Amino acid sequence: MLNFSRGSAALVALLVAGPAFAQGKPLPPPANDAMPPVELTISMKDGKPVCDPAELQLPADTNVALHVVSSADAPVTLTAPGQFENGLVLHADGDLVHVASEKGYTVKQNGQGTLRLHTMKAGQEEYACTSTRNADAPFKGKLILIPAAN
Repeated sequence: MLNFSRGSAALVALLVAGPAFAQGKPLPPPANDAMPPVELTISMKDGKPVCDPAELQLPADTNVALHVVSSADAPVTLTAPGQFENGLVLHADGDLVHVASEKGYTVKQNGQGTLRLHTMKAGQEEYACTSTRNADAPFKGKLILIPAAN
């Protein structure tokens, strides 16, 4: 019976720790407990996607809820270097599909959804919105990660 108990305890420990092992190293705690909602809209102009705001400001090293609303008549992929990797995406729902490369999310035609993210450290990256119809002409904006207020 003692061996069974040790085996059960080890199995329980592996099951509890399993998700952490599967996702890589654990995230640092967010800079604060707030999860500010931010909205990003996608439209089409002259057959090409346009994302608004062009300068997307988010608090750095913080959990945020990014609500994406698209009025585009085609699927649009939202990308930002490093930000949409599995380790930083806490949850996605609605009309959002994680792309195979793990570098972004595709928003369905006229779709919407919410990405709950742990943002990267403070700094600036380029983000892009790319239509499946005009992959060679993406909209490019700035993702500005500002130090979070505590």
